[in-house]
Amino acid sequence: MAYGDLQFFDIIVFAVIAVFLIYRLRNVLGKRTGHQKNPTSNQYISKKSTPSKKNIPQLKDNEQKLLTIYEAIEGFDHKSFLDGAKKAFEIIISAYNQGETKTLKGLVSKDVFSAFEKAINNKNNNPSSQFYSLVIDGVEDAKLENNIVKITLRFTSEQFTNDDENTIIKKQDVWTFEKNVNSKSPEWILTST
Repeated sequence: MAYGDLQFFDIIVFAVIAVFLIYRLRNVLGKRTGHQKNPTSNQYISKKSTPSKKNIPQLKDNEQKLLTIYEAIEGFDHKSFLDGAKKAFEIIISAYNQGETKTLKGLVSKDVFSAFEKAINNKNNNPSSQFYSLVIDGVEDAKLENNIVKITLRFTSEQFTNDDENTIIKKQDVWTFEKNVNSKSPEWILTST
């Protein structure tokens, strides 16, 4: 007898759980009574015709000029751009110091390449130079002209020579990077130093 009572008790417990779950689902999902409004096509048209607001993140004071780029280009990400610009600065300066013109050629415009190549040929580069630190002080300019995005940055770098940190020299540079708006490539080209 005790065994039969236990089965009956299990059935009651499961029934209570099922009723509770149905009640909770009904509260969460609601119930259809047949009196709901049918959406009209006018509702969809009015929603589609409103201009979408671009998602512009909060920019630091020294990055405010990038608002122009955010308003003009869908999917622009200033953090990725600034990180890439720092990496490009290090790669370009290191390639210049090492006299690696092949590396420079794909990263800079023809005019900038000619200037770097001339300086390398005149032995103005220093192969023993190394980076100590590099920061982007701010955005000097950002604009869109004829489908070309131009962003000018101010860099401050500290470099030393011959593995001697006592020879640290602080340098400031202003560089302009460009990219065609329609380009699918993530790469920007250095066009002015």
